[in-house]
Amino acid sequence: MPTLRAFRALRYDPARVPDLGCVLCPPYDVISPDEAERLRARDPHNAIRLELPQSDDGGDEDSRYRSAARVLAAWRSDGTLRKDREPSITIHEMHSTVPDTGQVTVARGFLARLKLEPFGPESGVRPHERTMSGPKEDRYRLLRATGTNLSPVVMLHEGGAGQTSALLDGLTRRPPDREATAGDGVRHRVWTSAGPAPHDDESGREVVAPEGAVADVAALLELAGSRPLTIADGHHRYETALRYREQRGQNRACASDPAWDYVMALLYSIEDAPTVLPTHRVVKDGTAGAALLAATAGLFEADRLSGADELLARMAADAPDPRTASGERGSGRIGLWSGGVAAILHARLDVFDGLVDTSASPAARWLDVNLLALALERLMGVDVAALAAGGRLLYTKEAGEAVSLVTRGEAASAFLLDPAPVAAVTRVAAAGEVMPQKSTYFHPKAPTGLLFGPLEW
Repeated sequence: MPTLRAFRALRYDPARVPDLGCVLCPPYDVISPDEAERLRARDPHNAIRLELPQSDDGGDEDSRYRSAARVLAAWRSDGTLRKDREPSITIHEMHSTVPDTGQVTVARGFLARLKLEPFGPESGVRPHERTMSGPKEDRYRLLRATGTNLSPVVMLHEGGAGQTSALLDGLTRRPPDREATAGDGVRHRVWTSAGPAPHDDESGREVVAPEGAVADVAALLELAGSRPLTIADGHHRYETALRYREQRGQNRACASDPAWDYVMALLYSIEDAPTVLPTHRVVKDGTAGAALLAATAGLFEADRLSGADELLARMAADAPDPRTASGERGSGRIGLWSGGVAAILHARLDVFDGLVDTSASPAARWLDVNLLALALERLMGVDVAALAAGGRLLYTKEAGEAVSLVTRGEAASAFLLDPAPVAAVTRVAAAGEVMPQKSTYFHPKAPTGLLFGPLEW
């Protein structure tokens, strides 16, 4: 089972950085060049200088990472960042609006340190998507240069969900320690709560049972670690941390339980996790309009609509809540906008039963993205991988953008999807499988800058 611990985090000193919102930034892989410039201009201490550093010496390819290390050292030296005196966990709450629906959601989790372990059937940590070598190399060089977890690996846990919420309720009854609104409009609330000392159970001393809030933190860590964890976001960071541990272990001294055996993690129960946004598919050419709708008849039942506005409204209004859906299968509902034709397609499950991959787990085979992939293969005469490789398939998280591309004549057809259930992510991971490309996008992303995890005790 997973091992979770409180730890001494690095945080922005409120006296030096009174507005935490000015120094937060998104994870490195969702920052556009324009947004990067805005963030750097917003505050000289914005976390982007660590998360997505620029070279400041014009040197070799490692100069960006050396720059991040220098910035981090300077901020620690001048008091911009201060290290907690005692081990703690950090409860983090995000209030945001879901794109396309306008629904206001609250995601609440907690940050702790997670002991690293390789993936495998018996592992306490499970992935749900594949990684790429380029981002892993980039994150490894940054971790090697700074010796610090700059942003967390986001995890889903299924241990004692109701009890977890009750413990978090108790630990957040007081006003938050810090509160901020980031540049993307997401409101953040943060509580720090002292936890049990990380080495008490290994020191040989008599262990005294914690009391009060510390006992609640200990119970929270135990509950969240009572079942395997699924990586929701941060697969590249997790695999990078494994590589860093291996590299450090080659020079391991006598110290037991070193900090670099761990990674900073943000843990959510399924019902308190950020919502999942769908990624819609846009096909640039091929059969369109009434002919396409007719061609879908063998696979779907169609509910013809008046136009694109009604399609967008219906898809938004009737979308299932991904945090409460069972995860046994998707909705089987796909929106279509093509050649002036708007419709909602409902999968004929009896037909798809003879088409889906029976070697895959039920949670994976009945995902809406997989049903659509099968449909596109039959409708377009080529599989989704070939469509994407040939530039004929586009992806967007905005339903309105997908529809607009077709309306403007820049694409032939838009296929709108419902979000995948969060429970499907854990079910697929538990089966030892991965989700298809562009299946999940957790929103909002946990920001970088709430705290940092130096790999030291």
